Amino acid sequence: MTDIDDRIRGALDEDDKAFLASLEEDRGLFRQIGDSWQGPMGGWAKFAFAIAVAFGIIMLAVGWQVIQTMHGGNAEEHTIWAIVLLMVLTMLGFIKQWMFERMNMLTILREVKRLQVQVAMLQQQGDGEKG
Repeated sequence: MTDIDDRIRGALDEDDKAFLASLEEDRGLFRQIGDSWQGPMGGWAKFAFAIAVAFGIIMLAVGWQVIQTMHGGNAEEHTIWAIVLLMVLTMLGFIKQWMFERMNMLTILREVKRLQVQVAMLQQQGDGEKG
């Protein structure tokens, strides 16, 4: 038995085992989004989601303006609205990228926790066979 094994086993407690049990079922997209709203960065995740919804609504309004100015004859106004639409789409893309990166990070954390519990359980089985 090494020092790292003792530290891993000591770091795992009932909370970690309960956390692992809660992660056993498959999680869909909406469940993952909801899970990202928990924890220390949960407030920022909620804020980013609200901003993404706001930018989605702005994108629809600006898109409508692009369509309305297409037949109006004023090419300059149409070009400005089209540029604003591209800017809003870019900002929305960055926000969604951050949200999906957070969800992926939580998925990786979930797998690391699962491995920690499995290592500790294997260590306990090994200790039981030796003793």
